[in-house]
Amino acid sequence: MIDEDRLKQLEELEEKLGARFNNKDLLNQALTHTSYAYEAEKGTLQNERLEFLGDVVLSLAVSEYIYEKYPEYPEGELAKIRAMVVSRTMLAQLARILSLGEFILLGKGEERTGGRKRGSILADTFEAVLGAMYLDMGFEPARKFILEQLTEEIESISTHEYVRDYKTQFQEYTQRKNKCLPVYKLVRVRGPDHRQFFEITVSVKGTVIAAGEGANKKEAEQNAAYHAIQIIGKEAEDGE
Repeated sequence: MIDEDRLKQLEELEEKLGARFNNKDLLNQALTHTSYAYEAEKGTLQNERLEFLGDVVLSLAVSEYIYEKYPEYPEGELAKIRAMVVSRTMLAQLARILSLGEFILLGKGEERTGGRKRGSILADTFEAVLGAMYLDMGFEPARKFILEQLTEEIESISTHEYVRDYKTQFQEYTQRKNKCLPVYKLVRVRGPDHRQFFEITVSVKGTVIAAGEGANKKEAEQNAAYHAIQIIGKEAEDGE
């Protein structure tokens, strides 16, 4: 049973999402981390199953959009675009824009260790909200919401520059500016064996520049390089 204070929080989040849930319990479940469910009373539902569903809804919505919008792009380029758009780093960024972390129910341990701001938790929760939205409203409202959040980013990276290897771009930049190569380091692996996510940092001369997440090390390294380029600025991409 959702109490009055929690209901007000959910309604506040609905305003941010621009969506009204018929079943508030679904939205609340989407915001319930496993650590909270473990500490709460027996029978408290957590968000992992909704996250699983939301991942599929997200992938389908983005795949359909880029398939229709870029008929000249081969399968390989479409796959690269989709991978970047639905990356854990991107989803965490969207979750932060929506202030999703403020509404997550976390266990005491996760709360103490900064779980509310952790990228992996934010990305997972974002997907869980998509799963809840799909179950509550159907695919079309979920698709519309996804594209409202991601269309600008899709169009930004769906250029010929995108097809270039971000690791190569960043390496060229560091060799030119710093006379050294960037160093990639695996800092975290999470998830079950069949659905692992890797977090990798990229450093230059011992200083961490950025981090990236991905379903494999290669994707995580590309995302880290991409974000390093964004941090350093357009100069790295233009080769100035």
